[in-house]
Amino acid sequence: MILVLGSAFPDHLLYDVKNHVWRGRLENGAFRLGRSVEAGRACATVESGKWVGPARIALGDEALEVNEDLMRRPRRANADPYGAGWMLIARPDAGAEPVGLIGGNDLAEAYQAWMAAEDFPGFASI
Repeated sequence: MILVLGSAFPDHLLYDVKNHVWRGRLENGAFRLGRSVEAGRACATVESGKWVGPARIALGDEALEVNEDLMRRPRRANADPYGAGWMLIARPDAGAEPVGLIGGNDLAEAYQAWMAAEDFPGFASI
């Protein structure tokens, strides 16, 4: 687990810091995220009480499954983002390379920089 100012990031996942999206490879080679869409393009719209914006995809993908339960219970995205809050399961295009995905120490540095730029104190202060 990678901790950044009280925010926890599972270290087996890859993250798109700019778009606040994560990807995790499943046993069958598929990933959670996406529908048929080009790398870097929006695959969904995310709406909260204060923000509406795109969820961007890091690889060209084919959608395999959508989390219908998340659509009925959108609060799961916050309550369990690395479990029941997944959005989509997708199979990457053959030979697709991820766009902007990072993990490990690079992730900690990238999120610390983002939090500093946005004046976000992290969850340790809450």
